[in-house]
Amino acid sequence: MPDREPEPEPDAEAEDEIEDEAEPEDEASPAPEAQEAQDAPPTDEERGVKGPPATQDPDKVVDNPDTPLPPRSELQEALERAFAGEEDVPAGLLERYAEHAEHVLEGNRRMNLTAILDPFELAVKHYLDCWRTTRLLPLMGRSMLDMGSGAGFPGIPIALGEPNMRVVLCDSTKKRADFCAQTIEAMGIKNASAVWDRAEEHLARNRYDFVIVRAVSSVRENVRLLRKVRHSHKDLVMLKGPSWSREARAGEREVERLGFRLDTVWEHKLPEEMGGRAILVYRAPGGMGE
Repeated sequence: MPDREPEPEPDAEAEDEIEDEAEPEDEASPAPEAQEAQDAPPTDEERGVKGPPATQDPDKVVDNPDTPLPPRSELQEALERAFAGEEDVPAGLLERYAEHAEHVLEGNRRMNLTAILDPFELAVKHYLDCWRTTRLLPLMGRSMLDMGSGAGFPGIPIALGEPNMRVVLCDSTKKRADFCAQTIEAMGIKNASAVWDRAEEHLARNRYDFVIVRAVSSVRENVRLLRKVRHSHKDLVMLKGPSWSREARAGEREVERLGFRLDTVWEHKLPEEMGGRAILVYRAPGGMGE
């Protein structure tokens, strides 16, 4: 059976009007071994794709042995075009991103990693979008958990973009966690590692400065997931699309009830009309001395 991430609960705005003030009961979630047996193809949101690809229904993406493998030179040219307007791009970074993109496209032939196959779209929506996080967050010397990392986004681009920090990629699907671990080893990324675990269980045993989530579930569902481990990190960072404000409003009561606080929002535009993005930084109880 193909792999599947646990599906998040629907987050209809209407729920906000009737939300119970009592803390939700714990939902039983299977151990990684049981979960893997129930796996099926993830949606684009679960893979970290920021918005539906132009030519593909994101809910019908399947394993694709015919994933095109452009030469690394073509991938690097696409990255140079995507990063043309950026300042302070470290020397050699785009070569490393092109190397990672090769691993992702090769891995996509065996498992569901990304629906984005066009080199330029890949460069913009995966690498440029993730790299901008390193320009806006104070990451030097800090630790970060990438929750639901999938193909390694945003964890690997962030680790490559800021080598003076520690990044742990966490995924509850073994195939994708193994892919990230093998890619990190093959590329020799010294400041990154990957674990196969549920994020809430990993955070019950480990502390981080940041937890980052890229296009996985809603604001409300992310804070609900972390409600029991909200003291294990200082900031919760969510990378969102253009509807971030509606999502933030829908989750506002849950966020406040669980002790989180929306601290900072950075909005930015991707080049060539590929859409708007936002970086939401929520101060977690673990960062407020509680």
